[in-house]
Amino acid sequence: MQDFAEAFRLAFGLVAAMDDDLVEIIGLSMRVSLTAVLIAAVVGLPLGALLATVRFTGRAAAVVIVNALMGLPPVVVGLLVYMALSNAGPLGFLQFLYTPAAMIIAQSILITPIVAALTRQIIEQMNAEYAEQFASLSVPWHTRVAALITDARYALLTVLLAGFGRAVAEVGAVIIVGGNIAHLTRVMTTAIALETSKGDLALALALGIVLLAIALAVNGAVMSLRAGAESRAHA
Repeated sequence: MQDFAEAFRLAFGLVAAMDDDLVEIIGLSMRVSLTAVLIAAVVGLPLGALLATVRFTGRAAAVVIVNALMGLPPVVVGLLVYMALSNAGPLGFLQFLYTPAAMIIAQSILITPIVAALTRQIIEQMNAEYAEQFASLSVPWHTRVAALITDARYALLTVLLAGFGRAVAEVGAVIIVGGNIAHLTRVMTTAIALETSKGDLALALALGIVLLAIALAVNGAVMSLRAGAESRAHA
């Protein structure tokens, strides 16, 4: 019990002192996850809007596939990205394996379906509400999509925050393609796993405290944005 108490004391000390190793790991985690969210936004938001507003052959199947991909097993994604980026793989010439770029690719693949599927749900509901107005004004598709995304911006921000929360907590895929290399690809989740296996509970707990704080901040931001969007809708 005393050992655990000492580990917690040291962990809070590391967080309070902003230990160099701690800051480096947190910084890399944030850069990788935020870049993955940006890529997911660029791909997922337009894809979700397309599925919500355009009727085409195979749309139902596409919606099912996107929804199913929300549950992609991270280790499977990690394995596929590893195979693609390995020297024998089709993208081996990029030399991305065991670099932050490989981790960004894996996280982007994991969260893009989440962003696309949730965006489709939000935009589809709004499109149904405004369908008659758009039809009466003969609004072209690209203008309609831009208007819907602008009007749903607060709800879509919650989608991106949810994607970020998913990305920053990922461990399975990033450890396969990143290798958990010190000062290069070690992020919070992989460092927690490593330090726990080594018995260095203080650093693992310090990283866990920061990860929990980020999770709480993301959830708080989502709730605030949702409440703000609802209040504007009723105003």
